[in-house]
Amino acid sequence: MSGSRYRIGVVGGGLMGHGIAYLLAAAGHEVAICEPSAVIRGSLPQRLASIAELFDDEPAILDRIRVHEELAGAAQDAAFVFEAAPEKLPLKQHIFAELERLTAADTILASNSSALRSTEIGRALRHRERVLGTHFWNPPYLVPLVEVIQNEATSADAVARTSALLAAAGQTPVHVRRDIAGFVGNRLQHALKREAIALVAGGVCDAETIDTIVKEGFGRRMAVLGPLEQSDLVGLDLTLDISEALVAHLDRTAGAHPFLRAKVEAGRLGMKSGEGFRRWTPDQAEALRERLRRALIADAKARRKTTACP
Repeated sequence: MSGSRYRIGVVGGGLMGHGIAYLLAAAGHEVAICEPSAVIRGSLPQRLASIAELFDDEPAILDRIRVHEELAGAAQDAAFVFEAAPEKLPLKQHIFAELERLTAADTILASNSSALRSTEIGRALRHRERVLGTHFWNPPYLVPLVEVIQNEATSADAVARTSALLAAAGQTPVHVRRDIAGFVGNRLQHALKREAIALVAGGVCDAETIDTIVKEGFGRRMAVLGPLEQSDLVGLDLTLDISEALVAHLDRTAGAHPFLRAKVEAGRLGMKSGEGFRRWTPDQAEALRERLRRALIADAKARRKTTACP
């Protein structure tokens, strides 16, 4: 893969951080991970090696990744720093304050968060124009989408540089122009979940029927046809007619649905407790995880073949 090579810092070596580090190292960059936990640091070599084995990549990729206990080791001379620390606002604010002290004024500081807005994470910094959100999807080396979220102070240059870096690494960056709660992807996911929960709570159907309708119905085409493409395909006049007849009947529960809250209060937490919206044996839960894993791996390998340099 051609293009500029950078030194890149990754803060956090956990579930998301090690995957982000790997995909950037695979793109040819020198990556330094900061991970304060000795246990997690100790597990990093094997977890990174397992990704390389999954794709039959050259082991030399791992030589481009260094691991540090202290933040300074990951931040030194970095052109970009991707933060993947736990979802706690005070912690992320502290990390970003330290990163501002340790990095050059033009180093891009990106937060990988699915819930916390980079507006708040970087509010107290002096150089807020280089702070943005980068919402990777799990696992980042298998799922290509990255939401690049521009907050109220982010410069257009920071968005362009980050998007170019990610695209060159084989990801699919999209520009989210406002730093809103849930960004775009999670808002869409939870809008669907809200209606699904309401339908089950209202006795319209059971949870298995919901999942079957999505997977065997419109879910079949959603990988190639987004909702607004589908609207344009069938015509906005038809879309309007359906909206006029349907939207007034969609769920409008304020806050989390009481049906969901009652499940949690009863300890029915899903696969980890054996029951959530559906009942799960350990074997069924593991089979579903493996089916998802295999599907994501097959898709990622196919994309790699399609985009491989000749």
